[in-house]
Amino acid sequence: MRALPPDLDSPAALHGLSAFTAVRTRHGEALLLETHLERLRGTCTLLGLPAPDADLPELDALPWGLLHLIVTEAGTYFSHRPLLPPAVPPTGAGVLLSRFQIHPQLGRHKTGNYLPYVLAEREAVLAGFFEGLLIDRVGNAVDGSRTGLLLRVEGRYLMPDGGLPSVTRAELLRELGTEAQAAPLSSTLLQQAERLWLCGSSVGVVPVVYLKADDWAKDYQAQWVATDNPALTRPSE
Repeated sequence: MRALPPDLDSPAALHGLSAFTAVRTRHGEALLLETHLERLRGTCTLLGLPAPDADLPELDALPWGLLHLIVTEAGTYFSHRPLLPPAVPPTGAGVLLSRFQIHPQLGRHKTGNYLPYVLAEREAVLAGFFEGLLIDRVGNAVDGSRTGLLLRVEGRYLMPDGGLPSVTRAELLRELGTEAQAAPLSSTLLQQAERLWLCGSSVGVVPVVYLKADDWAKDYQAQWVATDNPALTRPSE
């Protein structure tokens, strides 16, 4: 047994009392930054944390990067690393409907209380899937472990009711010139959908080709979104 290191003796480290956002960068430019900061400010207000510092340091001019902004009681921190293309086949992503639930109050926010998402991703990866979807207390699909979900059902676009407001998904809908209705995404609705997409800063927009639940599975018509918007495209090598 060892003494707790001082750098772990904090509410952020011990209890996840922090807020964060992940911002895609292109040649050192932070994409959709103000939208990310607006969402982050709302989470900081909820958690009683200081407002995030909006003055970014000079970033390395990485071809593609992922910038994490983390706010704790001590202030705002950042990390910036290269963003590699996601390991998705050309046919689209396989997705697992996991058994892990989002937090009923914190599910709309990116906080350090992130264990359910880590467990959902681990479960999906161990089973050979690209992404794992978390559920709410009644079993509706809400969010991916690192992505937001978008469905097309009978020509309508739907997004989960109760999940994180995905910045990448909002940018996709803006580019498509449409809106998505928030709805409880039951198994029935997931099976009725013609197409599904995963949206996130780390992956862009990825179509779903296959979804597996405990007692059902479905193949989808995977359709990549035709766009040159750097916030939405798949990062290149």
